[in-house]
Amino acid sequence: MPVLPKSLITVRAGFLSARAASGLKRVNNAGALQEAVFDRLIPFLAQGFVWSDAGIEAGMAYEAFRSKVPLQTHEGLAAHIESMKKGAEDVLWPGRCPLFAVSPGTTPGPAKYIPVTEAMLEHFRRAGLESLLWYTARVRSTRVFKGRHLFLGGAMALAPIPGSAPFEALAGDLSGIAALNLPKWMERHLFEPGAAISQMQDWAQKVEAITERTYNMDISLVAGIPAWVLVLAESLRARAQRDFSEKLTLQEIWPHLECFVHGGVPVSPFFDELRSVLGPRVNFHEVYPATEAFIAAQDAGHEDGLRLMADSGVFFEFLPMADYDEERLHLLGPKAVPLSGVKAGVDYALILTTPSGLARYVLGDVVRFKSTQPPRIIYVGRTQLQLTAFGEHVVERQITDALRALCRRNGWTIVNFHVAPIFAGTGTGMNRSLGRHEWWVELRAGTAITPTGPIMAPELDTELRRLNADYDAKRRSGGMDAPFVRLVMPGVFAQWMRHHGKWGGQHKMPHCRSDRVIADELNAALQFAKD
Repeated sequence: MPVLPKSLITVRAGFLSARAASGLKRVNNAGALQEAVFDRLIPFLAQGFVWSDAGIEAGMAYEAFRSKVPLQTHEGLAAHIESMKKGAEDVLWPGRCPLFAVSPGTTPGPAKYIPVTEAMLEHFRRAGLESLLWYTARVRSTRVFKGRHLFLGGAMALAPIPGSAPFEALAGDLSGIAALNLPKWMERHLFEPGAAISQMQDWAQKVEAITERTYNMDISLVAGIPAWVLVLAESLRARAQRDFSEKLTLQEIWPHLECFVHGGVPVSPFFDELRSVLGPRVNFHEVYPATEAFIAAQDAGHEDGLRLMADSGVFFEFLPMADYDEERLHLLGPKAVPLSGVKAGVDYALILTTPSGLARYVLGDVVRFKSTQPPRIIYVGRTQLQLTAFGEHVVERQITDALRALCRRNGWTIVNFHVAPIFAGTGTGMNRSLGRHEWWVELRAGTAITPTGPIMAPELDTELRRLNADYDAKRRSGGMDAPFVRLVMPGVFAQWMRHHGKWGGQHKMPHCRSDRVIADELNAALQFAKD
């Protein structure tokens, strides 16, 4: 099939954008769309022996599915996925699956392999395009399709899975898998930085190569994890400084740059710095992708949340966090509700049924509905990445919002951070009778007000008390002491991420945990740096 010329691509984009805008106006149809997705998935799931044994059969109603099929975790499906990696047929989905995405993740444990079927690839292609069309509908322009799109993702290279022979099973980063399976028109007319650079594994070399390739290109869109986009921006600005004797914004380097697509981590800690380096007229467009599925995308203002992608081929369920219990998940299936049963303002654990063969899969993310018609959500945090050591129930979003509010007031720029508990009588809390939070914070150098831990601690305490009633109650009752803040030297977080193979691409720094696994490793890195 011939690839269309760029002029026809932009014409086609205009038609699709208008259709997307029309669809977004139908705010009450998400429930019906989800019912249709469920009906399409069930016959295929029934052909996998795991789900057939669990009671899934073609034509079954949702209520039967809800009552019969228990909630699943990756650990519960790991043995079945292992057999798929060795070529077993009809396990979770009809046929064999030769392709697997490795989840970068922020939670501890071994790497998670997620099957990527042809149907799942189609889901990602469709949802990715739809998310971009929602952007064009929102800004009422398809100019973004006139330039090139720079995706700062993981390496495209796929590697054979050890132990899968003689079956040829391959694994890689999902963003790389998606890039390898782009439509031909997108690969030719939009995709950057091209196949050769995208396959590079060394992050520093990759950033340098992207800088040299794209510096004089017509880039209209940049997509990536905020922290890594800032790294690329610094490289590009340094390159521009050689030509112009000053550091330009990316919009000055690329005059048609209009859109920054971000997702995977909260953008708020990096917002001000991103705005400064991207340029004043670049639009931010948030998406919510995971290795397991493309979940939501921005269709309105940032404060409205992200609209659930109800018609992209994935069926969503939601388990109220008030009922969530890691040890009893297999018994909690009947408590999960479909999209039609959710309420605004309630925190839910997100559950997916996908065309990769995952059924009632507990993703590990917590979301909250800002509205139900249309269904718009905000990411709250991870089920395993919360601060609960003292019964305070502080989630990642509250930690992020507290730190961002403090830094905005004082003109500080966040590089990275992590929060962990200090238990009474241990570590930094030696001889203290109460537990408290320990904040590890790296700030960008060069601010008007010099930050110190003792200055930051009471303000962070005040912000968290405002944002979280449980934390405030613990502080008022004397159940917790005031937080302790460590300002760390540059490079401590980078060293930790490099040590754990999380430097660049789609990797993210875990921002909080209810144990000291990461905090103690950061302390070791800090001591090493001092020595």
